[in-house]
Amino acid sequence: MLAKDIRQKFLDFYQQKDHKIIESAPMVLKNDPTLMFTNAGMNQFKDIFLENKKASDKRVANSQKCLRVSGKHNDLEEVGKDTYHHTMFEMLGNWSFGDYFKKEAIEMAWELLTQVYKLDKKSLYVTYFEGSVEDNLGPDDETKKMWESLIDESRILKGNKADNFWEMGDVGPCGPCSEIHIDLRTAEEKSKIDGKELVNAGHPQVVEIWNLVFIQYNRLSDGHLQLLPNRHVDTGMGFERLCMALQKKTSNYDTDLFAPLIKAIGEESKQKYGKNEQTDIAIRVIADHVRAVAFAIADGQLPSNTGAGYVIRRILRRAVRYAFSFLSIQKSFLFTLVKELTEIYAGIYPELQKQQEFIEKVMLEEENNFRKTLESGLKRFDDYISSHSKADKIVDGNFAFELYDTFGFPPDLTALLAEENSFSFDETGFNKAMSLQKKRSKDASKKELDDWVNVSEGENSVFVGYDHLETDCKIIRYRKVQASGKEFYHIILDKTPFYAESGGQTGDKGVLSFEDDTIEIIDTIKENELTIHVSKKQPKDAKSRCRAIVLADNRENTSANHSATHLLHASLKKILGNHVEQKGSLVRADYLRFDFSHFQKMTDEEIRQIEQMVNEKIRENIALDEQRNVPFKEAIAKGATALFGEKYSEEVRVITFEENFSSELCGGTHVQSTGEIGVFKIISESAVSAGVRRIEAVTGQAAENWIYTRLEELSAVKKLLKNPQQITTAVEALLKDNQQMAKKIESLQAEKSGGVKEEIVAKIKEENGIKWFKGILDGSDSKQVKDIAFQLRQQFPDLIFIAGIIQSEKPQICIMISDSFTASHGLDAGKIVREAAVEIKGGGGGQAFFATAGGSDVSKLKSALDKAESIIKNELN
Repeated sequence: MLAKDIRQKFLDFYQQKDHKIIESAPMVLKNDPTLMFTNAGMNQFKDIFLENKKASDKRVANSQKCLRVSGKHNDLEEVGKDTYHHTMFEMLGNWSFGDYFKKEAIEMAWELLTQVYKLDKKSLYVTYFEGSVEDNLGPDDETKKMWESLIDESRILKGNKADNFWEMGDVGPCGPCSEIHIDLRTAEEKSKIDGKELVNAGHPQVVEIWNLVFIQYNRLSDGHLQLLPNRHVDTGMGFERLCMALQKKTSNYDTDLFAPLIKAIGEESKQKYGKNEQTDIAIRVIADHVRAVAFAIADGQLPSNTGAGYVIRRILRRAVRYAFSFLSIQKSFLFTLVKELTEIYAGIYPELQKQQEFIEKVMLEEENNFRKTLESGLKRFDDYISSHSKADKIVDGNFAFELYDTFGFPPDLTALLAEENSFSFDETGFNKAMSLQKKRSKDASKKELDDWVNVSEGENSVFVGYDHLETDCKIIRYRKVQASGKEFYHIILDKTPFYAESGGQTGDKGVLSFEDDTIEIIDTIKENELTIHVSKKQPKDAKSRCRAIVLADNRENTSANHSATHLLHASLKKILGNHVEQKGSLVRADYLRFDFSHFQKMTDEEIRQIEQMVNEKIRENIALDEQRNVPFKEAIAKGATALFGEKYSEEVRVITFEENFSSELCGGTHVQSTGEIGVFKIISESAVSAGVRRIEAVTGQAAENWIYTRLEELSAVKKLLKNPQQITTAVEALLKDNQQMAKKIESLQAEKSGGVKEEIVAKIKEENGIKWFKGILDGSDSKQVKDIAFQLRQQFPDLIFIAGIIQSEKPQICIMISDSFTASHGLDAGKIVREAAVEIKGGGGGQAFFATAGGSDVSKLKSALDKAESIIKNELN
């Protein structure tokens, strides 16, 4: 049975059981402060479990794209080493929101597995929660009895809290769960060891395929459990593992989800999969990681140096490293696998096919860049080995961490390189450095949330801000928050005019006005579906009614910038082509930023045309056409633009500025007509990453201020140039004069350097076959001394050069050591100059053959040179 048929049978089965089939949510999360990525099928339903909103459908099912590479659920380092862990995977799931519970969930799961998929009952085991003394919970006998009517009692196993009690996080909805495991071993293997002994023991052929979670409690911040008003079912079945079972394979990677990728990798590397464990691991890593990175990019997450983007970059770099280190693939090739991937998921996840070229270009650029970084890291490693060849032959843990942090070298690669050079690896030191970094990162992002204090009944923050900037309201609940050493309060209102940060638009600011109290709202944020008003103080009387008032100027300027991004997006498509897609945005009151797909730098003429088109639409004063509650499919059919990676409801809001020009699905705030934007000015165009450009712009008063500032600068330049008629001609003449002057100065400096060099050569002394120069060079600068040192290095292959200068009243040291001494005696100029620089109260470094240092104590410069000489002579002896 093909993977696509297995998936469809699941969806068809639950549709027949009155479940609504919904699409997968994006893998990259936008409004959840606790998660970067969707790591389980239930993520998009968190607000229902948290009682923040009501379910529109009591029963739903889907196949959800998930990524587990950060936080609590982190499988990254396991991927490839076994045959059943993945970074990105699909989770088949069915949910009941206050409808059916344990009995129906268990019976439907069993019917699907044994009657529809026809899995052998004698290969299945189930677990149930054994209870927890610390939570004062007894065993889940209810679940056990239900299983007893379906499966032999010997196949029903107790499970501890770690395996059989599911929790959303440290606080929040939770409950007992029942896992279904399958034993895929041969009959011979089964006869030797009973499968129940291998359940949850990490055996690659005895694996969990389905987890049935029964959500019935809420974990409070003090650790106690309270019953939820409604009970829910949340199930998750690993699609890849199910395919392995149904296709009678012993590895997820042998299924048709991975086989085409593995074949392509084998052909490129000239390695046959299944012949060597080390190369097999590398091939599995690449197959898995390419899939994860491609889906993440398709969902709108580009590789970067921070946050979710950094995680995606790490995954891709891990794949490149395995290709480089274990498959000897010396060129960039991961991007070529996107075509195979697209064919595997054709008709299921159309975002891959629609963005195939874009995904390939992003991956190619990332891979090229990392290969350059790898080469730099390898050079750094080689230098380390050369300079420590006479020492204790240990790769220091702090140095290994530097390789990891700067060049992307994980410890296993460093350990491998160390072994190849007959060095040992200080793994303990590396782990210590890694732990310190994790602690710093955790402390920086640490946030303590108190439990919500419920104040009154009502809906959670009904948004009225499209039509009103003020409204009477009441507080539903609030909580205290401590972050970065500061105290804040999160406030939920029954209705609000405040727009919560989302879709790139920053949140509103304003006040809550009570009869005898006023609270400043410093930000409005979105946590899943909750609108949270952030304040620095708690209301005196949270039960009294208040008036919510949005800061009008801030909202108006933000709305103008948001509407300008819509005009900009449409103009980019008109001028550059339909390949342009929005890849991110930031809309504030004073500024806008717009990221879009485009594969080359924009020309000055293109920028001018874009700017002119946007301003033309502003002058036309086009009225806003806002349509609310439009069926999603209807809006798309009419030509509205939807963004990749966004999760849209069944009904959407459509913002149009002139039919056939700009029509987008958007939940943000906008001007009533384009004339309110005033004027639009692009202030920069730059690259974000491969295939993605960024435009930064200002509108209205901010644009006028920017133009006035530039005009004032131009006026000041004209005055400095004595008010010429043609300022460009005057600047060109000035640059020409400067170039001629620079050539004269360079010639004079070369002449002077020649004289200094001659003086140095005359002072070189020879001791025991080694040529030495040590001295303070009056009147020289650092560049001149470096040039002379490199010239002498070519002229004298056995020279040690130690020089001091005083530049800008600060002492500097320069050490150059011929290669023959760095190789034969392990001399390291960088290490030596650091020790010598202590004398002048400074520091420095460099390479083994050349290094410099600076300091603050001029009086000790001679002492520093003497110390450097002494260190070198001791090492030579």
